[in-house]
Amino acid sequence: MVTTTNNRTRHPLTEFIQRLQTGEALLRDTPENVLEVVGILKSYGVVLDAYSKNLIYIAENQFLVFFPFFKYFNGEISFQKLLRHWWHDRINFEYAEYCMKAMFWHGGGGIDQYLDTKDFQQRAKAVIAAKFKNNPIMMGIHQLFPDFLIEQLRVSCYYSGLGQFWRVMADIFLSLSDLYDQGKIKSIPQVVDHIKLGLVEAAHKPITYSVKIKDKVYEILPASLGLTFLADTAIPYVEAVFFRGTPFPGTVSYNAQAYQIPPDQGRFQYGALYADPLPIGGAGIPPTLLMQDMRHFLPEYLHEVYRRSLRGEDDLRVQICMSFQKSMFCVTTAAILGLMPYPADTQDPQEQELNRVYLEKWMDRLQTSRLMDVNA
Repeated sequence: MVTTTNNRTRHPLTEFIQRLQTGEALLRDTPENVLEVVGILKSYGVVLDAYSKNLIYIAENQFLVFFPFFKYFNGEISFQKLLRHWWHDRINFEYAEYCMKAMFWHGGGGIDQYLDTKDFQQRAKAVIAAKFKNNPIMMGIHQLFPDFLIEQLRVSCYYSGLGQFWRVMADIFLSLSDLYDQGKIKSIPQVVDHIKLGLVEAAHKPITYSVKIKDKVYEILPASLGLTFLADTAIPYVEAVFFRGTPFPGTVSYNAQAYQIPPDQGRFQYGALYADPLPIGGAGIPPTLLMQDMRHFLPEYLHEVYRRSLRGEDDLRVQICMSFQKSMFCVTTAAILGLMPYPADTQDPQEQELNRVYLEKWMDRLQTSRLMDVNA
């Protein structure tokens, strides 16, 4: 009798599949990695706190404003603040809008689906009618171009949705830093577990959006829709910002005949997990704004690591980006484990097989990412 065995094709990233199956992370567990990840997430948490507040302020107070000159001021306008703004001595809220536009463009989740419904259009029309009740010019424009103002409100929904998502993530990252300072976080798997727990706790947090015109509140994303944090903001964010992203101007040609940008959005690989940190600081590289923001809030223990590097602070933004990329693989690990069909430690062979298939699909997408680089 001849016995045959089923030899599966070995996946190029089998090592990482096995790591995830045994409770480890995509990033190697070393003291240096723990310090970098926690330190950079501390800084990122402070920045996200500011981003979140501004996005929500814009959604609630700057909706249907076509020339929002002071949208980055959060309602606190002063000459001194205006000078700092012109001098760029401020948080670069433009990066928050870049991420919002990436989510809006790539879509996904319940928000994207709802914005194409008749119910949303009716709610949007009610807001428009109330906002421009005494403005015949704008109402005339609305009659001529009925989708124009509605599209502005669609964008406002993403301002609010991303702001609410980042509110949760900022709290997760800042509490992670507190636990590290208390000596309770000592490994990368513990970092991942903390993030995963935060995601699970907030998974069903409702995502709503309403605006106030005079004394009346108009619900644009009502609670009755059942939109939630994980399914309708977190997953679309990971897809749009971690994986797909948008091509950076100056690094690839936007000329259609050059064929340097895939015609299918699903094939985009310009997200945070794929981007080369070296161009950081150059023109047309949006993450430069984020790295510039984070450099102001680095904990001293991480800043000292950068100072001792080969180039010192000459390439500080690049070093920050490299640490940030490591941290994003930890967040990705938390998302992958949190969405796994069955517990990683299941003993059921069928469940183990389904988990393996699930993890292979993730690894297929990460083959061209910087996963190997951050573990070098």
